[in-house]
Amino acid sequence: MTRIAFIGAGSTVFMTNIVGDILARPALADATIALMDIDAKRLEESTLVTRKLAATLGAPARIEATTDRARALNGADFVIVAFQIGGYRPCTVTDFEVPKGYGLRQTIADTLGIGGIMRGLRTVPHLWALAEDMRRLCPRALMLQYVNPMAINTWALAARYPDVAQVGLCHSVQGTAAELARDLGLPVSDLRYRVAGINHMAFFLALEARTPGGGWRDLYPELRAGYREGRIPKPNRGNPRCPNRVRYEAMMHLGYFVTESSEHFAEYVPWFLKSHRPDLVEAFGIPLDEYPRRCEEQIAAWAAQAESYRAAGRIDVAPSHEYAATIMNAVVTGEPAVIYGNVANRGAIPQLPAGAAVEVPCLVDASGVQPTVVADMPAQLVALIRTNLNVQELTVAALMAESREHVYHAAMLDPRTAAELDLGQIRALVDELIAAHGEWMPEWLRTPRVA
Repeated sequence: MTRIAFIGAGSTVFMTNIVGDILARPALADATIALMDIDAKRLEESTLVTRKLAATLGAPARIEATTDRARALNGADFVIVAFQIGGYRPCTVTDFEVPKGYGLRQTIADTLGIGGIMRGLRTVPHLWALAEDMRRLCPRALMLQYVNPMAINTWALAARYPDVAQVGLCHSVQGTAAELARDLGLPVSDLRYRVAGINHMAFFLALEARTPGGGWRDLYPELRAGYREGRIPKPNRGNPRCPNRVRYEAMMHLGYFVTESSEHFAEYVPWFLKSHRPDLVEAFGIPLDEYPRRCEEQIAAWAAQAESYRAAGRIDVAPSHEYAATIMNAVVTGEPAVIYGNVANRGAIPQLPAGAAVEVPCLVDASGVQPTVVADMPAQLVALIRTNLNVQELTVAALMAESREHVYHAAMLDPRTAAELDLGQIRALVDELIAAHGEWMPEWLRTPRVA
């Protein structure tokens, strides 16, 4: 019988979507699902919801709940990870408010930039501890990691625990495909695409649509023409504050469409967010401080959704577009599937550094997750990706060597931070953020700095 450990199961709505996908698969419906969270109250809520969901689906799954990570992991075949170290409050708020004092504004701050660096520093040690437990309690398990900063996490895990099987999972590829289909007025099922790069900065190297005659046509001419003529992007229903112009503008100059949202992409590059150019923020509809607003709204929405789940006699959830259940089903049954996963670069993209976390198409079957090789990344995309890899590499180096200096170096090379602050300001900002995060930072960073 398959055993699935869900670490961070107190995120009730996300957990419900993933577990719903799992229990809808006949090969997984009788799995043991061990829910684990450090928050006993949220864990109790998630357990109640999961049991109702299993009853609704008629799935004979066994549901366990524990605040003991080791107990959840013991004998697991799969380990789903979905935690946020430090939470929205205090850590995310700190990542926004302290940089504001230096004139550095952000939109999401969870992947790159000074916020992404800080999140990586406080998250990776916990993932390493989890990997150490997996070595001991479930050495053959596959970790399905849904934690940001995805690329830093994946790189750091592979660097220290290369024997622990892992894949970083995001929904930006399939989510962007759905957005592009909507902008073009096409069913997403009619699209065929090929994507590669790094998490949140992968690119659609090919984007085609099925023709009535059974062939395929290149959609890039339609995207470029639609953007030039103002017909696309269509209004963003999911986030009306951000009209998604940043990604289209970047496509016009780089030639390819990037996978992550405009509010994300704007802070990965130095071209759109400039304190001396507020006209750019206005022209491209860039939502500064987007993530704190979104968190407040989502916390309220998720609380209401969780309450409705608790009150409901049965729970019906639509299939999500997450990859977790697809991967597990492919491993358990041997039925092959293709997903986009974040993995250590062991030749998958030869133009990028070995060991870096890359996002590429992966075949999944009984042998596990097998990345495919993408050897034809255009030079301009490789160069742009490297600007982000510099930050990720130095953050991982800081963690591996317990080097405060490399934290400064990571911030110095961040495109957005370097576009606004001088070297002295960057050092001061790093020091202030580390001090503000306090106990959430690893102990070696909490040691007072010697001038």
